Amino acid sequence: MAKMWAGVTDGKTEKIADDFNSSIRFDCRMYRQDITGSMAHAQMLAGQGIITQTDADALIDGLSSILDDLESGKLAIDMECEDIHMFVEQVLTSRIGDVGKKLHTARSRNDQVALDIRMYLRDEIAEISSLTTALIAAITNKAEQYKDAIMPGYTHLQRAQPITFGHQLMAYAMMLLRDVDRLADCRKRMNVSPIGCCALAGTTYDTDRWFEAQKLGFDGICMNSLDGVSDRDFCAELMSAISILMMHLSRFSEEIILWSSWEFKFIELSDAFTTGSSIMPQKKNPDMAELVRGKTGRVYGNLMALLTTLKGLPLAYNKDMQEDKEAVFDSCDTVKMCLQVFAPMIDAMKANTDNMKRAAQKGFINATDLADYLVKKGMPFRSAYKISGQLVAQCIRNNTVLEELPLEAYQAYSDLFDIDLYQQIDLLNCVEKRISEGGTSVASVEKQIAYVRQSIYE
Repeated sequence: MAKMWAGVTDGKTEKIADDFNSSIRFDCRMYRQDITGSMAHAQMLAGQGIITQTDADALIDGLSSILDDLESGKLAIDMECEDIHMFVEQVLTSRIGDVGKKLHTARSRNDQVALDIRMYLRDEIAEISSLTTALIAAITNKAEQYKDAIMPGYTHLQRAQPITFGHQLMAYAMMLLRDVDRLADCRKRMNVSPIGCCALAGTTYDTDRWFEAQKLGFDGICMNSLDGVSDRDFCAELMSAISILMMHLSRFSEEIILWSSWEFKFIELSDAFTTGSSIMPQKKNPDMAELVRGKTGRVYGNLMALLTTLKGLPLAYNKDMQEDKEAVFDSCDTVKMCLQVFAPMIDAMKANTDNMKRAAQKGFINATDLADYLVKKGMPFRSAYKISGQLVAQCIRNNTVLEELPLEAYQAYSDLFDIDLYQQIDLLNCVEKRISEGGTSVASVEKQIAYVRQSIYE
């Protein structure tokens, strides 16, 4: 088939070259954006007197019928075409004749594809943000359910201080809230229109780039035509934001995997989000969380692939830039899939609060509070620290915890100990004493929940 770009060449290429050059197998997903952009372009051409209004109406009607037929399934995309832009133009010309050939006046495929991908990714950002917000809501609801459930907080994966499960969950809500902000910020820089930059140098036609930009929902236009057709920063920035989002999901997945193990047994995942073993009947594997953790590496790889592709490109457009789409599309698809499974997995997750509390007790994470008890009664901190350590060692030898050690055992180390010490080292009291903003007390967690809910629903 002769190509629409045939001219100085005869437009005849080898089949293997056609297949290698073709992008329609992945850019076909942008058909809606391509057609919508072309409608706005036809309106602009007529508005500027570059084509007649009659021709513009024919173009718009023809494009609208193509969109309807694609949406209904009446028309199938021809995978033998070079790309989605050529497919739409060929179908349009076959339906309305030579008028269809006027559509490409005052534009190039270079600015056309730059327009399409911006519009497409703008829609993707909206969907990813919505899914992330749904996950934040699920996490926040779970945090409210367990806002007073005692668990050990960790540093270096060693039990450190008592916190609540609600507090731990809200840490992830805060991370994801930043992800939503990052996506919104990315959209601001993405939402400028490249159409009218043409191949690289603009056009001799008296076009109205602002009309097209406003018609298509852009906030402005690319102010340099070379940059307009060659800029893929917005792809890299979106993929970076998605990579950070995936990193947060992966960290959360890692903890879910640990917490659901027999060694922790802090949570139980629903059967609907686990799998069994083909040989070991006792297994309940957290495969969804493991897949999220695994797919994070895939998304990182996409980002590095695009950055590497772009790093040595001269201005303006180069065919290398066709490599942007598979990478960014895959990252968008992957993060959406992960978010779609994560929210209901969290919603169905149950906490084993007794196991959490027992782990907190056996971690002696109230030892600092025990030392503070003595300090407040006049003992130097280093002396109090030593006595607390000795009492922990005694508990370990006797397989008990500080809360269950008899008062006589305490008083053997210091006569400053009295019955009120048990209230001071009670884990819930230890948590409730953390009254600083952002801390683990129930009141603080409630404030965090209110803040996040206001942020996602305002």
